[in-house]
Amino acid sequence: MSWLWTSEEMAAIMDGRPVGSLPAGITGISIDSRSIGAGEAFFAIKGDRVDGHDFASIAVANGASLIVVSEGKLPALGRIIVPMIVVEDVLAALGKLAIAARERSRAHIVAITGSVGKTTTKEMLRHVLAPSGKVHAAVASFNNHWGVPLTLARMPADTDYGVFEIGMNHPDEIRPLVKMVRPHVAIVTTIAAAHLGHFNNLEEIAAAKAEIFEGIEAGGAAVLNRDNKQFGFLEKAAQEAGIARIYTFGQHAKADFRLADFDGNAESSTVWATISGDTMEVHIGAPGRHIAENAMAALGAAMLVGADMAKAAEALEQLRPVKGRGERHRLGIGEGHLTLIDESYNANPASMRAAIALLAATEPELTGRRIAVLGDMLEMGEHSARVHEDLAGPLLAAGIEHVWLAGAEMAALKDALPESVHVEYRPTTAELVDFIVRSVIPGDVVMVKSSLGLGFGKIVAALLDNYPAFSDTERQH
Repeated sequence: MSWLWTSEEMAAIMDGRPVGSLPAGITGISIDSRSIGAGEAFFAIKGDRVDGHDFASIAVANGASLIVVSEGKLPALGRIIVPMIVVEDVLAALGKLAIAARERSRAHIVAITGSVGKTTTKEMLRHVLAPSGKVHAAVASFNNHWGVPLTLARMPADTDYGVFEIGMNHPDEIRPLVKMVRPHVAIVTTIAAAHLGHFNNLEEIAAAKAEIFEGIEAGGAAVLNRDNKQFGFLEKAAQEAGIARIYTFGQHAKADFRLADFDGNAESSTVWATISGDTMEVHIGAPGRHIAENAMAALGAAMLVGADMAKAAEALEQLRPVKGRGERHRLGIGEGHLTLIDESYNANPASMRAAIALLAATEPELTGRRIAVLGDMLEMGEHSARVHEDLAGPLLAAGIEHVWLAGAEMAALKDALPESVHVEYRPTTAELVDFIVRSVIPGDVVMVKSSLGLGFGKIVAALLDNYPAFSDTERQH
């Protein structure tokens, strides 16, 4: 049996106290009692909303062979009879295991941060590195104070390439995480107006993202967006952090990893990529110029960690949009179908513009309409009214004539749009769900986009529940 960790290793690394007869080892690690697999260890992390200790019995019922719990919670666990490792603090123990995973690994490590595009770039790297070796990358957007150590602790010892996403919405969040990950290559996708409520300006956001440079391994490299207005700031920050190898990507003529030409449609793209002087034609199985630009960063990073570049470029054809980030559904309605573009995972001004461009590039059929279904962009602070109003420009430029809105902040966009645009506004997501399900018609293209806190996934779910996947085409996953 190939163990992710032996129980003896875990207890020693985490300074834990074994209780009961521990299994020889574990096959995986989970913090979710619902999805844990047989033979895995359940770490009972206390989060902001829920405490994992309250779900320990469910984890055991679902197959956990070992649970990691805190000393202070032990009395409350009652009569659970399962092997345990008892620690002072479960999240801190997970962090110790993460550091040990990194220390034992010989993998080439890539870390990604940025205001937009982290998860998609991570998925691109998963694709482009896979033909060259065993890849370990985070599931979903595990990019915070528990997601990063969890992903590290899950990294098998024989991994060839590790890909980590590191996010933040305050200063000093990236610093401790990147020092765990210790990447050989760090990518900053872009700097944009995300989490503006916690920062005074874009330069402060750039400074927080620049914390990633502090954890790069000696001799490692930074990959920066040459097209971004904060490029000069980031380049200087990387230099000050002692990074001698600084590479760039984008459409800029001086970019090391350059998007030389782009030909996109609603489903995919063909690009000409110049990677350190060599130009290749690359087919990407997901639409959008913003996707193509980040593909340059992924290909560049692949080159820097020694991957087979021909196979890396070929692998991008198999890329598909990530759930909630441009995933497309073709749904049967009446005698026809509608196209649903699911961008419901999150939103900020830059990603809103990219999603509007995707909608503009998708042709409705019959008498169908392009419909932008938009919800609040959260964490914009005092800038909120302005950044919501500013979406009127991109919508008008793209020729979007139907805009359906929900959320208190979106009232500002409602007031900014002219009468030529058909606007429907509802204060809450629930009210907008009912309206949308009743109002779509065959041929429509519906793009759903908001910050996660608005719960626009309910709109996507309602459309999927009410209108079946169209039978003559495969749903993309």
